[in-house]
Amino acid sequence: MPLLDPMTWQSRPLSGDEYTVTEPATGEGLGTVTLAAAEDIATAARTSRAAQTAWATTPHFARAAVLRRAGDLFATHADELREWIVRESGSIPGKADFELHVAAQECYEAAALASRPTGQVLPSEAPRLSYTRRVPVGVVGVIAPFNAPLILSIRSVAPALALGNGVVLKPDPRTAVCGGLALAAVFAAAGLPDGLLQVLPGGPDAGRALVADPLVPVISFTGSTAAGRAVGEAAGRHLKRAHLELGGNSALVVLADADLDAVISTAAWGSFFHQGQICMTTGRHLVHASLYEEYVERLAAKADSLAVGDPHREQVHLGPIIDDAQLAKIRGLVESSTASGAKLAAGGTHDRLFYRPTVLAGVDDATPAYAEEVFGPVAPVRSFGTLEEAAALASAGPYGLSLGIVTRDTALGLELADRIPTGIAHINDQTVNDEAVAPFGGTAASGTGARFGGEANLDAFTDIRWTTVRGDVAGYPF
Repeated sequence: MPLLDPMTWQSRPLSGDEYTVTEPATGEGLGTVTLAAAEDIATAARTSRAAQTAWATTPHFARAAVLRRAGDLFATHADELREWIVRESGSIPGKADFELHVAAQECYEAAALASRPTGQVLPSEAPRLSYTRRVPVGVVGVIAPFNAPLILSIRSVAPALALGNGVVLKPDPRTAVCGGLALAAVFAAAGLPDGLLQVLPGGPDAGRALVADPLVPVISFTGSTAAGRAVGEAAGRHLKRAHLELGGNSALVVLADADLDAVISTAAWGSFFHQGQICMTTGRHLVHASLYEEYVERLAAKADSLAVGDPHREQVHLGPIIDDAQLAKIRGLVESSTASGAKLAAGGTHDRLFYRPTVLAGVDDATPAYAEEVFGPVAPVRSFGTLEEAAALASAGPYGLSLGIVTRDTALGLELADRIPTGIAHINDQTVNDEAVAPFGGTAASGTGARFGGEANLDAFTDIRWTTVRGDVAGYPF
């Protein structure tokens, strides 16, 4: 039996506008949802908080069992969910399979959180038992984007639930199903108590209401740096924690001893995977001067060889850009870059939302597609002469998310990585990697640091309470 029946997508009516869920490859409507208005957020938060009180006292093994069943359901219903991810977000099937794999693993890892030690016994100057205990924060607000909709929702939703919290999830309307309503269906089938997980697709007004709601003390936001700044500022005014995973312009540094036969595939994947619509996308290729000309030529040839089209109906390497607004941004950055002197080595054209993988040579600090996050399939390539120059170029700019370094000398790669401040670093790999067991997050304009994986999830979604116990009532001087 299918998990996702469009007639029962939303269990209760919302107050916002009707929204057509659209397949970007064809423009075809896949169904209709009602968006959340600001007033719906308050109702959802109250409902989740009421259910959370009992959930927090549910034995850890019972919470873990729900998470394990949810992980199993992502595998059991993989065919159905894969089709939604492919059609709604424009993913190729392999990328959809990766999202489903990570979603299941996030649930399994979250299940293990439920039985983690919850505190410490502390020494005390007084005759008493003194200890700390981790307690659920209550209701976690999750705001998730369109680009990896299932992963970027589940990696907050699963650990928050496992640790005894309720969740209000606001997915991007463009991926309301695979980034939101699919999770609601999976967790309902897994036996999660009614009301605990509230899924409300909505726009910026709903997001602002979620950040401001007094029953939501923690916000987990993934999205652009500009939007993240606004979320962080609003959360600060309301004295609540905001975990921000934001944009990036990650560098792949190719040292002089790199094997170009191996590196070109890695480089192309880093920039062109999911049409470059990934926060960790390789946005800057920094290549030693001795390899630069051949690197540009071979990366351009690789780009030209890649098939772009409808991932639901054709076997392709790249699918469509998510919508016209994002396409216009990509086009504008590439065109302004070539106008300012960059050389178009490959791509730079599109048919509807299908943008060709693009390689730009001759870029510098003033090249818009090099200096800014493109969020599209664009690979700007720049040369360097020394390790000091490579470190300076990779460290420049406002972002600090991911880093790739390619070299036959792994010790040198690690040494260079230590000189470049990022939240993630990969030696002999490109910048786009994700595992449920690994901490994830960036520095500077890329976010507020690692908040996913193991201890990071405990810190993100619980509070620490200090408790003391005496056998007799304490006496005081007055």
